Amino acid sequence: MADAYDAGSAAPPGPQEEPQGALPVVVPSPAAPIPPASPSPEPRTGVAALSLRYQIGAALALAVVAIAVCVHVGMVFLHVAPPNTVTKQHGKAIDDWIYPEFEQNWKLFAPNPLQQNIAVQVRAKVGTADGGTRTTGWYDLSAQDGRAIDGNLLPSHTQQNELRRAWDFFVATHDAGNRPVGLRGALSETYLRHIVQLRLDRANAAGEGGVVERVQVRSRTTNVRPPTWSDEQVSDKPAYRMLPWWWVPQDGTDAADAAEGGSR
Repeated sequence: MADAYDAGSAAPPGPQEEPQGALPVVVPSPAAPIPPASPSPEPRTGVAALSLRYQIGAALALAVVAIAVCVHVGMVFLHVAPPNTVTKQHGKAIDDWIYPEFEQNWKLFAPNPLQQNIAVQVRAKVGTADGGTRTTGWYDLSAQDGRAIDGNLLPSHTQQNELRRAWDFFVATHDAGNRPVGLRGALSETYLRHIVQLRLDRANAAGEGGVVERVQVRSRTTNVRPPTWSDEQVSDKPAYRMLPWWWVPQDGTDAADAAEGGSR
C-alpha cells in the first residue's frame, strides 16, 4: 500500500481515470441525413427554347414549307407522267410551274404504258396443185399468241415476245412508207417473213398440194378505251399498216433456222 501510495503520479491509472497529458477523445455525433438535391431542369433546345410567339411562327413556317414541297413534287410528277385527264385539264398551270427553272427532260415511264392494241396479221398467195393461185384470208397471229398465253401459268418466251419484237424491229428500221432506213432494214424484213412463213406452215395455209408463194403482213391498231370516269374521246376505228407482198423462197430450211434462232 505504501509503495503504491508513494508512487504518486507514477502509479498506473485506474480504470476510470484518463492518463495525464492525453488528448480528450471526441466521439462524433451521428451525422444527420442530407436531403437529396432536387434535379436541375434540363435546358430546352430547338423550337422548345423559343417563346410561345416564336414557336407559333416557326410552326407556321414549317407548314408553309411542307405544303410547297408537296405541291412541287406533285407538279413534277404530273409533268413527267404520261398524258392523263389531269394534265389535259391543268396543263398550262403545270407548265407555268415547271418552266423554265424545273424543266425535266426525262420521262417517268419508259416506254409509256400501252394505249393501243397492235395485232400482226398475215395472208398468203398459194400456188395450187392444178397450176392456179388463190389468196388466203387474214391469219391473226397476235390473237393466236394471246389464246396460247391466256390461262397459261408458264407461257413460253416465243409466245410472249417473238412476234411482238419482230414487228417492233421492223417498225424501228422502216419509215412510214415501209422503206428501210438503215442497214438492218433488210434483216428485219427477212426475220419477220421467216416468222410468218413458219406460222402459215403450222396452220397448213397452203393446203393439200399447194405452195405458199408470197406473203403479205399488216398491222391492225385499235385504241384502248379510256376509263369510264374520263371524258377523253378516242376513235374506235382500227388503223391498218399494210406491207407489200414478199416472195417466199421455196427452200424453207433457212427460214426455219433463222426464225428459231431469232426467237432465242
